[in-house]
Amino acid sequence: MNYDVIGDIHGCYDELINLINELGYSRDQNGILNHQDNRKLVFLGDLTDRGPESLKVVHFVYELLENEVALYTPGNHCDKLYRYFCGRDVQIRHGLETTVDEFKALSSNEQVTVASKFKKMVEEAALYLQLADNQLIIAHAGIREEFIGQRHKAVRTFVLYGDITGERHPNGMPVRRDWAKEYTGERTIIYGHTPVKEPRKAGSTINIDTGCVFGGSLTAYRYPEGQTISVPSSMPLVEEKFHTFED
Repeated sequence: MNYDVIGDIHGCYDELINLINELGYSRDQNGILNHQDNRKLVFLGDLTDRGPESLKVVHFVYELLENEVALYTPGNHCDKLYRYFCGRDVQIRHGLETTVDEFKALSSNEQVTVASKFKKMVEEAALYLQLADNQLIIAHAGIREEFIGQRHKAVRTFVLYGDITGERHPNGMPVRRDWAKEYTGERTIIYGHTPVKEPRKAGSTINIDTGCVFGGSLTAYRYPEGQTISVPSSMPLVEEKFHTFED
């Protein structure tokens, strides 16, 4: 099986459809999205928040998962929205407010449907994905080599939030250690979470969160080809949201 891994969508539904079309997917006579070359879509988390159409993204990805033509692993925004839908006490900020506004505009029946779909997606998802005979690892914010195969609390924190220090940059973004620069393993790790202007390769890792919701692009990584394909964002550019690294 070959895979097309899509980076952080954050409610950018139009860009998602554009990218999937660019990747060569189409619907068959039964209306099911697939690829003539037997490829499978993979979503690495943060489907929602900040962008204009988070709930359309949820419905779309849910359909793909139900038809078994895609895989999904959650991000930190997915985790927070899940907790919101479960009625837990979460702070409605950092982008969650946009999804909550969409949700509150729905009828009560529609709210039940979308919350049920999303909760099922997250509950059935793996914390991270191990594919291609364990040679391809998909983890939202990345993963240390020694964590692969483990599921304890420290792994969960790393996969959802990255190698965080607890400090924040002047623009409010959390300070994250550059774990990818230190990765020396042979397995390919595809991740997102930290917006970069262009897909960033470091060793056998690649960050494909190219900041679509901040005016960058939405990117897919094709495995095993090692090719990236991006479509431009329709959102205004917010330069300060992009990270730079010393490679």
